[in-house]
Amino acid sequence: MTPTTAMEAAPSAPHPSPTTPGLDDRITRALVGAAVGDALGGPVEGWTPEQIAERHGGRVTGIVGPWYGEDWRTARPIAPYHKGDGHVTDDTLMTHALIRVYAKVRDHLDAYAVADHLVPDLLSPRWIPELEAEALPLQRIFLAEKWIVARLHYGHIDPREAGAGNIVNCGAAMYMAPVGLVNAGDPRAAYAEALEVAAPHQSSYGREAAGVFAAAVAAACRPGATPEAVVDAALALAKDGTRSAIEAVCEVAARHEDFEPALAPLRAAVEPFDTVGPDYRAPSLGARRPSRLHAIEELPVALGMLLVGGGDYRRTVLGSVNYGRDCDSIATMSGAIVGALGDEVPADWAATVAEASRLDLHTPARTLTEVAREVFARDLERRRAHEETFTALAGTR
Repeated sequence: MTPTTAMEAAPSAPHPSPTTPGLDDRITRALVGAAVGDALGGPVEGWTPEQIAERHGGRVTGIVGPWYGEDWRTARPIAPYHKGDGHVTDDTLMTHALIRVYAKVRDHLDAYAVADHLVPDLLSPRWIPELEAEALPLQRIFLAEKWIVARLHYGHIDPREAGAGNIVNCGAAMYMAPVGLVNAGDPRAAYAEALEVAAPHQSSYGREAAGVFAAAVAAACRPGATPEAVVDAALALAKDGTRSAIEAVCEVAARHEDFEPALAPLRAAVEPFDTVGPDYRAPSLGARRPSRLHAIEELPVALGMLLVGGGDYRRTVLGSVNYGRDCDSIATMSGAIVGALGDEVPADWAATVAEASRLDLHTPARTLTEVAREVFARDLERRRAHEETFTALAGTR
């Protein structure tokens, strides 16, 4: 992959046509695509491709039931969640929570918006599909996400510093699609905003992945964008181990057009950068610690599957799901990117997930589209004001 340079002009932006989805469609497909990918990946999260194939008699090709069948409540007491049957997980819960923050702020977000709005949202009762009950989102999210509430609500830490000390994982990256969509077509702005939004949650390569994922979603919104162009945009911004991991995985992915033969090579390509280790449920001693040499596994693999799938939603997301390990987050990310590229999410999958999760998957998309348009108008006003000021100072036109 050859990254674009900072001085390279953005591609021209033709008006939407029947074959070029506009902003509304791209935001809807990205958010619905992320939720469906999350629901497909949830029931097989944590397992290897071989274990998934053995459990399901072959590759997962759609929505499946819980791994432990009817024993899902007691099989893993530490996580008594009904994963499967079309239920979304914490990836989607956090994504929708961030959209509600945008709906309140109606502008770009920063770390203080997380403290002022996201934290209270996580402490407000909502329907939690995996618990099949109304509860605080705080009761469902992982320890790395509970950290946000502990540090900001109880510890009153400076929001821009609260992420320091948390375990480093994909927790911040998994819900950054809305940042990319609000900055549709502007990867650099999406990257910068996501780094700020992720500051209360993550540090190191976890925060970096949040920025790069948001940038990839923003790049995918460009009319005429391709999977390769999305990867190039990600590489143009990614730093340190995150950049190296994306390069390594995508170099391998470019050789494959089907996910089955790509599963093992993609894992081998990302393994030197992944801190979790070969046993996903028993992380290694060095797991989740800050590093400039390492990367989360999920984002590079999601971008790799985007290349393998060639921009096709089914192929991209099913490859992500059957990869195993943290595949609900991988499929959330790849589903958001391929949806932003414009490919439609299978209607039957989306309907099943919405019904099973008892969630409206389209209203959040409409809300975020409204916000994105408002933010763009604000940005234009701010840009024009800056141009006038700079012209007055510099004496140029």
